[in-house]
Amino acid sequence: MEVIMEKPIVSIIGKPNVGKSTLFNKIVGRKISITEDTPGVTRDRIYSDASWQGRKFLLVDTGGLDLKDEDIFMSSIKGQADLALETSDVIIFVLDGIHGLSPTDVDIAKYLRRSNKKIILCINKYDSKSAKDNYYDFFELGLGIPVLISAEQGTGVGDLLDIVTSEFEIDTSDEYDETVRVTLIGKPNVGKSSLINFILGEERSIVTDIPGTTRDSIDSHFIYKDTELTLVDTAGLRKKKKINEAVERYSVIRTLTAIERSNVCILLIDAEEGVSEQDSKIVGYAHDNNKAIVVAVNKWDAVTKDNDSIKKYEKSIRERLPFINYAPIIFISALTGQRVDKLLDTVLIANNNYNHRIKTSVLNEILNKAVLMNQPPSDKGKRGRLYFGQQVATRPPRFLLSVNDKELFHFSYIRYIENQIRESYSFIGTPIKIDLKNRSGD
Repeated sequence: MEVIMEKPIVSIIGKPNVGKSTLFNKIVGRKISITEDTPGVTRDRIYSDASWQGRKFLLVDTGGLDLKDEDIFMSSIKGQADLALETSDVIIFVLDGIHGLSPTDVDIAKYLRRSNKKIILCINKYDSKSAKDNYYDFFELGLGIPVLISAEQGTGVGDLLDIVTSEFEIDTSDEYDETVRVTLIGKPNVGKSSLINFILGEERSIVTDIPGTTRDSIDSHFIYKDTELTLVDTAGLRKKKKINEAVERYSVIRTLTAIERSNVCILLIDAEEGVSEQDSKIVGYAHDNNKAIVVAVNKWDAVTKDNDSIKKYEKSIRERLPFINYAPIIFISALTGQRVDKLLDTVLIANNNYNHRIKTSVLNEILNKAVLMNQPPSDKGKRGRLYFGQQVATRPPRFLLSVNDKELFHFSYIRYIENQIRESYSFIGTPIKIDLKNRSGD
C-alpha cells in the first residue's frame, strides 16, 4: 500500500484558539474543520485539497499546540504536529493579534525553527485595534515580517496564499478523480482510527481509550492493489441524550455529510458489544443514501470462540440489520491486522458492484426467466405483466421495468425480482434499486 503525497503540503500550526480552523475553512472554501470558541477542538490533523491561482496543494489543520501542557491529548497533538511538520513544505504559524505575543508562541516558534522548513508568520484577527497595537511585538520571534489577516473576514488571505504558493508549480493537468471514497462509521471507541492507523502504518488519527476522541471526519489517501482510495474517519455517533455540546452536534452533521460523499461505507462493530441501536441508525442513514456497505466486526481476536461463532454472529447481525442483507460481513482485528487485507479486498468488490452495469439483453433474459418461474400477481382478474427492463444508472445500480400496471406489482414481487437479479450478478455490498413505469397505451 502506498500513501499518496504528490502535492506540496502546507500545515497550519499554532496554539489553541488562534483561528487556525477558521483560516483552514476560508482557504478550502467549505467548513471542514470544526470551529468553536473552545481551545483544543481540532485534535487531529485535518487534510483537504486546496488551490490558489492554479497551484494545487494539500492543506493540513493541526490541533492547538501547547508544548508545556501535560494533558493526555496534548502529548498526542504534539506527535501529530511533529508528523505534520516532518511532511510539510510550508508552515503557516498562526498567532492571535488581539491577545498579542505569549510565552507559548515563543516556545512554538523555537520548535518550528528547528524544522528548517519555510515558515510564514501569520497574525490573525488584525481587523481589531488591539491587534495593531501588538504588531511590533511579533518581530521578536525572528521569523520575518508577519502577514496580517482576518481569517473570519477573509482579509489578507489572498496575500498570504501568494506567499505560501510562490514556489509551487502551476498544475496544468485536467485530472478526473476516480478515487474510491470509503467512510468508516460506527459508535465511539469501536476502533475506526485504529483501523486507519494499521492500514496506513502511521499514527494518522489520535487514539486513546476515551470514546469520541475523533471529533471530525478526516481524509487519508492511499493506493491498494492499483486503486486509489480515500479513507474517511468519522466521529462516532452518540445517543442523543449524550449530545449536549454544539461541537458534538456539528460532528454528527459532519459524519452524515461524509456518508453522503462516500462510495462505500464500512460499518465497524465492536465484537464484544454486538450491534447497538446507534449502529442501526447510522448504517440506516448510509442505506437510505444508497451507499455500498461492508460490515466489519472489529476486536474479533478478543472474543472467546467455538466452531459456530462466526455463523452465530452473522445471524445476529442479519437479524438486527435486515435492511442491509446485501452487505458482506468480515471479522477483523485492527490491533493485529487480522483479515484487514480481506476487508480492503471486499471494499474493492463492493465498489465494483456499486458501479456495475448489466447489458440490456442479459437483464431481460434474467427477467423473462424470473417471470416464467413466478408469474406477477393479479388483482380482480387483471394480472400484472412485465414487458421490458433496462439499467438506467449506477452508484447504486438502478433498473427501470416497463409494466402494464404498477399497482399490481407488490413490494414482495419486486423483492423477488431483485433476488433473481442478484442470483445472476451478486451485487455483493451494494443496494440495487428497481423502479416501475406503466407502458404507454396500457
